[in-house]
Amino acid sequence: MLRVLCLLRPWRPLRARGCASDGAAGGSEIQVRALAGPDQGITEILMNRPSARNALGNVFVSELLETLAQLREDRQVRVLLFRSGVKGVFCADLKEREQMSEAEVGVFVQRLRGLMNDIAAFPAPTIAAMDGFALGGGLELALACDLRVAASSAVMGLIETTRGLLPGAGGTQRLPRCLGVALAKELIFTGRRLSGTEAHVLGLVNHAVAQNEEGDAAYQRARALAQEILPQAPIAVRLGKVAIDRGTEVDIASGMAIEGMCYAQNIPTRDRLEGMAAFREKRTPKFVGK
Repeated sequence: MLRVLCLLRPWRPLRARGCASDGAAGGSEIQVRALAGPDQGITEILMNRPSARNALGNVFVSELLETLAQLREDRQVRVLLFRSGVKGVFCADLKEREQMSEAEVGVFVQRLRGLMNDIAAFPAPTIAAMDGFALGGGLELALACDLRVAASSAVMGLIETTRGLLPGAGGTQRLPRCLGVALAKELIFTGRRLSGTEAHVLGLVNHAVAQNEEGDAAYQRARALAQEILPQAPIAVRLGKVAIDRGTEVDIASGMAIEGMCYAQNIPTRDRLEGMAAFREKRTPKFVGK
Protein backbone atom coordinates (compact mmCIF):
# COMPACT_ATOMS: atom_id res chain seq x y z
CA MET A 1 0.00 0.00 0.00
CA LEU A 2 1.33 3.40 -0.94
CA ARG A 3 1.73 5.88 1.89
CA VAL A 4 1.29 9.60 1.38
CA LEU A 5 4.60 11.37 1.80
CA CYS A 6 4.54 13.77 4.74
CA LEU A 7 7.10 16.57 4.57
CA LEU A 8 8.60 17.13 7.99
CA ARG A 9 10.12 20.32 9.30
CA PRO A 10 12.76 20.01 12.04
CA TRP A 11 11.75 19.97 15.68
CA ARG A 12 11.93 23.47 17.14
CA PRO A 13 12.61 23.90 20.87
CA LEU A 14 10.74 26.66 22.68
CA ARG A 15 12.60 27.40 25.89
CA ALA A 16 10.81 28.81 28.90
CA ARG A 17 12.34 32.14 29.85
CA GLY A 18 14.32 32.11 33.09
CA CYS A 19 14.49 28.31 33.37
CA ALA A 20 17.32 25.86 32.95
CA SER A 21 16.55 22.33 31.89
CA ASP A 22 16.70 19.80 34.70
CA GLY A 23 16.28 16.54 32.92
CA ALA A 24 16.12 16.31 29.13
CA ALA A 25 19.45 15.28 27.77
CA GLY A 26 20.55 17.59 25.01
CA GLY A 27 17.93 20.32 25.08
CA SER A 28 14.36 21.37 25.64
CA GLU A 29 11.85 19.06 27.23
CA ILE A 30 9.12 20.46 24.97
CA GLN A 31 9.69 20.70 21.23
CA VAL A 32 7.44 21.84 18.40
CA ARG A 33 7.16 20.88 14.75
CA ALA A 34 4.78 22.22 12.12
CA LEU A 35 4.12 19.65 9.41
CA ALA A 36 4.35 20.67 5.77
CA GLY A 37 3.01 19.48 2.41
CA PRO A 38 -0.40 17.78 2.61
CA ASP A 39 -0.22 17.92 6.42
CA GLN A 40 0.29 21.68 6.61
CA GLY A 41 -1.83 23.00 9.45
CA ILE A 42 -0.95 20.15 11.84
CA THR A 43 1.43 21.21 14.61
CA GLU A 44 2.98 18.64 16.90
CA ILE A 45 4.15 19.11 20.48
CA LEU A 46 6.81 16.55 21.39
CA MET A 47 7.19 15.82 25.09
CA ASN A 48 10.79 14.72 25.47
CA ARG A 49 12.10 14.18 28.97
CA PRO A 50 13.60 10.68 28.79
CA SER A 51 15.59 10.94 32.03
CA ALA A 52 12.33 11.15 34.01
CA ARG A 53 10.01 9.32 31.62
CA ASN A 54 8.17 12.54 30.76
CA ALA A 55 7.32 13.33 34.38
CA LEU A 56 5.59 16.68 34.84
CA GLY A 57 8.35 18.77 36.41
CA ASN A 58 8.79 22.52 36.82
CA VAL A 59 10.80 23.02 33.63
CA PHE A 60 8.51 20.73 31.65
CA VAL A 61 5.44 22.69 32.79
CA SER A 62 7.07 26.09 32.18
CA GLU A 63 8.14 25.16 28.66
CA LEU A 64 4.74 23.73 27.81
CA LEU A 65 2.95 26.82 29.13
CA GLU A 66 5.13 29.11 27.03
CA THR A 67 4.71 26.91 23.97
CA LEU A 68 0.93 27.01 24.26
CA ALA A 69 0.96 30.79 24.74
CA GLN A 70 2.90 31.20 21.49
CA LEU A 71 0.90 28.70 19.46
CA ARG A 72 -2.54 29.96 20.48
CA GLU A 73 -1.82 33.20 18.56
CA ASP A 74 -0.81 31.31 15.40
CA ARG A 75 -3.82 31.04 13.06
CA GLN A 76 -1.89 28.60 10.88
CA VAL A 77 -2.34 25.94 13.58
CA ARG A 78 -5.48 24.03 12.61
CA VAL A 79 -4.84 20.94 14.74
CA LEU A 80 -2.47 20.57 17.71
CA LEU A 81 -1.20 17.06 18.38
CA PHE A 82 0.51 16.01 21.63
CA ARG A 83 2.94 13.10 21.35
CA SER A 84 5.84 11.61 23.27
CA GLY A 85 9.47 11.34 22.29
CA VAL A 86 10.04 8.71 24.98
CA LYS A 87 9.16 5.20 23.83
CA GLY A 88 6.59 3.40 25.96
CA VAL A 89 5.50 6.54 27.84
CA PHE A 90 3.04 9.32 27.04
CA CYS A 91 3.31 11.43 30.18
CA ALA A 92 3.61 10.68 33.89
CA ASP A 93 3.39 12.44 37.24
CA LEU A 94 4.34 12.31 40.93
CA LYS A 95 8.09 11.78 40.49
CA GLU A 96 9.19 15.28 41.51
CA ARG A 97 6.44 15.89 44.06
CA GLU A 98 8.07 13.39 46.41
CA GLN A 99 10.86 15.91 47.05
CA MET A 100 8.65 19.01 47.45
CA SER A 101 7.55 20.66 50.66
CA GLU A 102 3.85 21.06 51.42
CA ALA A 103 3.95 24.69 50.27
CA GLU A 104 5.81 23.79 47.08
CA VAL A 105 3.33 21.04 46.26
CA GLY A 106 0.41 23.45 46.55
CA VAL A 107 2.01 25.97 44.19
CA PHE A 108 3.08 23.29 41.71
CA VAL A 109 -0.34 21.64 41.53
CA GLN A 110 -1.93 25.05 40.96
CA ARG A 111 0.42 25.57 38.00
CA LEU A 112 -0.48 22.10 36.72
CA ARG A 113 -4.16 22.97 36.93
CA GLY A 114 -3.50 26.15 34.97
CA LEU A 115 -1.60 24.19 32.34
CA MET A 116 -4.47 21.75 31.82
CA ASN A 117 -6.91 24.66 31.58
CA ASP A 118 -4.72 26.26 28.90
CA ILE A 119 -4.72 23.01 26.92
CA ALA A 120 -8.50 22.71 27.24
CA ALA A 121 -8.97 26.33 26.15
CA PHE A 122 -6.65 26.09 23.14
CA PRO A 123 -8.68 27.50 20.23
CA ALA A 124 -7.90 24.77 17.68
CA PRO A 125 -8.73 21.05 18.12
CA THR A 126 -6.20 19.15 20.24
CA ILE A 127 -5.39 15.42 20.05
CA ALA A 128 -3.43 13.29 22.54
CA ALA A 129 -1.52 10.38 20.98
CA MET A 130 -1.03 7.92 23.85
CA ASP A 131 1.52 5.29 22.86
CA GLY A 132 2.45 4.28 26.40
CA PHE A 133 1.86 4.98 30.08
CA ALA A 134 -0.41 7.92 30.92
CA LEU A 135 -0.81 7.93 34.68
CA GLY A 136 -1.95 10.65 37.08
CA GLY A 137 -1.17 14.04 35.58
CA GLY A 138 -0.36 12.36 32.27
CA LEU A 139 -3.95 11.22 31.93
CA GLU A 140 -5.16 14.61 33.14
CA LEU A 141 -3.21 16.18 30.28
CA ALA A 142 -4.87 13.81 27.81
CA LEU A 143 -8.30 14.54 29.33
CA ALA A 144 -7.70 18.25 28.69
CA CYS A 145 -7.36 17.49 24.97
CA ASP A 146 -10.42 17.36 22.71
CA LEU A 147 -9.65 13.91 21.32
CA ARG A 148 -7.61 10.95 22.54
CA VAL A 149 -6.06 8.06 20.61
CA ALA A 150 -4.33 5.20 22.43
CA ALA A 151 -2.36 2.12 21.57
CA SER A 152 -4.29 -0.91 22.76
CA SER A 153 -1.33 -1.76 25.01
CA ALA A 154 -1.12 1.71 26.57
CA VAL A 155 -1.79 1.94 30.31
CA MET A 156 -3.68 4.86 31.82
CA GLY A 157 -5.38 5.81 35.03
CA LEU A 158 -5.89 8.41 37.73
CA ILE A 159 -3.88 6.48 40.30
CA GLU A 160 -3.47 9.26 42.88
CA THR A 161 -5.54 7.55 45.60
CA THR A 162 -3.04 4.67 45.59
CA ARG A 163 -0.39 7.22 46.63
CA GLY A 164 -2.39 9.01 49.32
CA LEU A 165 -3.47 11.80 46.98
CA LEU A 166 -6.41 12.76 44.81
CA PRO A 167 -6.33 14.07 41.24
CA GLY A 168 -5.56 17.79 41.45
CA ALA A 169 -5.07 18.96 37.86
CA GLY A 170 -8.62 18.60 36.61
CA GLY A 171 -9.07 14.85 36.84
CA THR A 172 -11.99 14.98 39.29
CA GLN A 173 -13.80 17.35 36.93
CA ARG A 174 -12.94 16.20 33.42
CA LEU A 175 -13.23 12.44 33.97
CA PRO A 176 -16.91 12.66 35.14
CA ARG A 177 -17.69 14.91 32.19
CA CYS A 178 -16.12 12.32 29.90
CA LEU A 179 -17.46 9.07 31.39
CA GLY A 180 -20.27 10.06 33.77
CA VAL A 181 -20.17 10.51 37.52
CA ALA A 182 -20.55 6.91 38.73
CA LEU A 183 -17.87 5.44 36.49
CA ALA A 184 -15.46 8.30 37.18
CA LYS A 185 -15.91 7.77 40.92
CA GLU A 186 -15.20 4.06 40.55
CA LEU A 187 -11.99 4.70 38.60
CA ILE A 188 -10.76 7.42 40.96
CA PHE A 189 -11.75 5.62 44.19
CA THR A 190 -9.97 2.43 43.08
CA GLY A 191 -7.04 4.05 41.27
CA ARG A 192 -7.63 1.47 38.56
CA ARG A 193 -5.32 1.24 35.55
CA LEU A 194 -6.88 0.66 32.13
CA SER A 195 -5.43 -0.63 28.90
CA GLY A 196 -6.04 1.33 25.72
CA THR A 197 -8.58 -1.28 24.68
CA GLU A 198 -10.48 -1.02 27.96
CA ALA A 199 -10.37 2.77 27.79
CA HIS A 200 -11.90 2.67 24.32
CA VAL A 201 -14.73 0.40 25.45
CA LEU A 202 -15.55 2.87 28.25
CA GLY A 203 -15.34 5.88 25.93
CA LEU A 204 -12.28 7.39 27.58
CA VAL A 205 -10.41 7.40 24.25
CA ASN A 206 -11.82 7.92 20.76
CA HIS A 207 -9.74 5.20 19.11
CA ALA A 208 -7.55 2.28 20.24
CA VAL A 209 -5.11 0.70 17.81
CA ALA A 210 -2.76 -2.26 17.95
CA GLN A 211 0.79 -1.15 18.70
CA ASN A 212 3.36 -1.43 15.90
CA GLU A 213 7.07 -2.30 15.94
CA GLU A 214 8.03 1.37 15.97
CA GLY A 215 5.90 2.01 19.03
CA ASP A 216 4.00 4.92 17.46
CA ALA A 217 0.70 3.39 16.35
CA ALA A 218 -1.38 5.86 18.37
CA TYR A 219 0.55 8.76 16.87
CA GLN A 220 -0.03 7.46 13.34
CA ARG A 221 -3.77 7.10 13.98
CA ALA A 222 -3.91 10.51 15.67
CA ARG A 223 -2.23 12.11 12.66
CA ALA A 224 -4.73 10.41 10.34
CA LEU A 225 -7.52 11.85 12.50
CA ALA A 226 -5.91 15.30 12.26
CA GLN A 227 -5.81 14.90 8.48
CA GLU A 228 -9.60 14.43 8.52
CA ILE A 229 -10.01 17.73 10.35
CA LEU A 230 -7.61 19.71 8.13
CA PRO A 231 -9.87 20.18 5.06
CA GLN A 232 -12.77 21.55 7.12
CA ALA A 233 -13.45 25.27 7.57
CA PRO A 234 -11.11 26.30 10.42
CA ILE A 235 -13.26 29.12 11.79
CA ALA A 236 -16.34 26.88 11.84
CA VAL A 237 -14.33 24.15 13.58
CA ARG A 238 -13.05 26.57 16.23
CA LEU A 239 -16.51 28.01 16.82
CA GLY A 240 -17.94 24.50 17.02
CA LYS A 241 -15.44 23.74 19.75
CA VAL A 242 -16.48 26.87 21.67
CA ALA A 243 -20.18 26.00 21.33
CA ILE A 244 -19.65 22.45 22.61
CA ASP A 245 -17.26 23.32 25.44
CA ARG A 246 -19.29 26.21 26.80
CA GLY A 247 -22.66 24.69 26.03
CA THR A 248 -22.03 21.52 28.01
CA GLU A 249 -21.38 23.59 31.15
CA VAL A 250 -24.86 25.16 31.21
CA ASP A 251 -28.51 24.16 30.79
CA ILE A 252 -29.67 23.33 27.27
CA ALA A 253 -31.53 26.62 26.76
CA SER A 254 -28.38 28.57 27.57
CA GLY A 255 -26.39 26.16 25.41
CA MET A 256 -28.69 26.84 22.47
CA ALA A 257 -28.09 30.57 22.97
CA ILE A 258 -24.32 29.97 22.93
CA GLU A 259 -24.68 27.96 19.73
CA GLY A 260 -26.67 30.82 18.20
CA MET A 261 -23.98 33.35 19.06
CA CYS A 262 -21.27 31.13 17.57
CA TYR A 263 -23.34 30.58 14.44
CA ALA A 264 -23.85 34.33 14.06
CA GLN A 265 -20.08 34.88 14.21
CA ASN A 266 -19.59 32.42 11.37
CA ILE A 267 -22.17 33.96 9.00
CA PRO A 268 -19.98 36.82 7.70
CA THR A 269 -16.95 34.60 6.96
CA ARG A 270 -15.58 34.05 3.47
CA ASP A 271 -15.37 30.35 4.26
CA ARG A 272 -19.14 30.11 4.69
CA LEU A 273 -19.70 31.71 1.29
CA GLU A 274 -17.07 29.40 -0.22
CA GLY A 275 -18.77 26.35 1.30
CA MET A 276 -22.15 27.34 -0.12
CA ALA A 277 -20.65 28.07 -3.54
CA ALA A 278 -18.77 24.76 -3.60
CA PHE A 279 -21.96 22.88 -2.70
CA ARG A 280 -23.87 24.66 -5.49
CA GLU A 281 -21.10 24.08 -8.03
CA LYS A 282 -20.52 20.46 -6.93
CA ARG A 283 -16.81 20.93 -6.17
CA THR A 284 -14.52 20.61 -3.17
CA PRO A 285 -14.41 23.81 -1.11
CA LYS A 286 -11.12 25.63 -0.52
CA PHE A 287 -11.27 27.16 2.93
CA VAL A 288 -8.79 29.88 3.90
CA GLY A 289 -9.73 30.59 7.49
CA LYS A 290 -11.28 34.00 6.86
